[in-house]
Amino acid sequence: MIDGHGRTIDYVRLSVTDRCNLRCTYCMAEDMVFLPRRDLLDFEEIELLARHLVRRGVRRIRLTGGEPLVRKGVLDLVARLGCLLGDGLEELTLTTNGTLLAEMSGQLHAAGVRRINVSLDTLDRQRFAQLTRRDELGRVLQGIDAARDAGIAIRINAVAIRGVNDDELPDLLAWCADRGMDLGLIEGMPLGDVALDRQAAHLPLSEVRTQLEKRFTLVPSLHRTAGPARYYDVADTGTRVGFITPLSDNFCSACNRIRIAATGTVYGCLGHDQKVELRDIIRAGGETELDAALDRLLAGKPLRHDFNAERSEPALSRHMSVTGG
Repeated sequence: MIDGHGRTIDYVRLSVTDRCNLRCTYCMAEDMVFLPRRDLLDFEEIELLARHLVRRGVRRIRLTGGEPLVRKGVLDLVARLGCLLGDGLEELTLTTNGTLLAEMSGQLHAAGVRRINVSLDTLDRQRFAQLTRRDELGRVLQGIDAARDAGIAIRINAVAIRGVNDDELPDLLAWCADRGMDLGLIEGMPLGDVALDRQAAHLPLSEVRTQLEKRFTLVPSLHRTAGPARYYDVADTGTRVGFITPLSDNFCSACNRIRIAATGTVYGCLGHDQKVELRDIIRAGGETELDAALDRLLAGKPLRHDFNAERSEPALSRHMSVTGG
C-alpha cells in the first residue's frame, strides 16, 4: 500500500475496543460514554480485515484500544491473528496499560506476541492514582513482571507531563534499565476534551533529554521499530530510551501507518478526520469495495498532522481511545 505522498504503508494500529478500565487525565474524561458492542467489528470481521491487509502488504499489526485486553474473549482474537505470523505478517504486538497482564501474558506469548508496550507514567502509587483515577499501580507492576517471566520484551511508555511526572523521569529510566526494559517518552497529544491543561502541561522532550543526560550517557542509536520513536542507547545500562515528539519535532515524513478504530473506521492520520468506513463493506462481503475504500484513504492520507502546543483547545474532538491509542 502506497499513499499519495509515496510512503509505503505496512503498519496498522488496530483498535479492538474504545473502552478502558483506567481514566488517564491526559487521555479521557472521567465520565466517558463508550460505544455499544453492536457498533464494533466482531472477531471474525477483524480477522478478515487483518488477512486482507496482510495480503496487501501490511507486515506489522499492533492491537490497541482503549485497553485492548478488556474486550471479552480478546485472547481468542490474538490467537487467530497470531496464525498470520510467518504467512506475510512479521510481528503482532499490542499496547496495554498492564492491569490484566498478570492473567494473560502466558497466552499472549503462546499466540506469538513477543513484544509489547506498557503505558506507565509514574512509579508513585498516589501519583498513579491521581493520573489514572484508579489505584491500580500494584496490578500493573505484577503484570509487567508476569510478561517478562513469559518471555515478552517490554517497552514502557510514559507521557511526559510538566509539573506532574517530570521530576521522576530519570528514576523511571533507571527502573526500566534495572529490568532490561526500554523506555519510550511521549509528548502529550491534543485529542479530545480532558481535565488536564494541556498547554501548561506540555513538556518538549528536548528538555527531558537534557535532564536525562545529567545522569546518563545517551548515544544516538541505529535501533528502529515500525513506530515513530527516535532511539538513544543508554551507554550506562545497555538499554534504550526512545523519544516520540509529535509536537516539538515532527516525524510525519516517514509515516508508515494507518489506524483502524474498533468500529471499522480507518483514519489516515491521528491528527485529522480523513477516514473511510469499512464495517458495512465487510458485512456486505465486498472485497473489491474494501480495496477501493482503502485506496481512497491512501490517496488522501495527509502529509502531516497540525498539532500545536501553543493552543489550549484540542486539535480534534475525538479522544485518543476512539482512534486507537
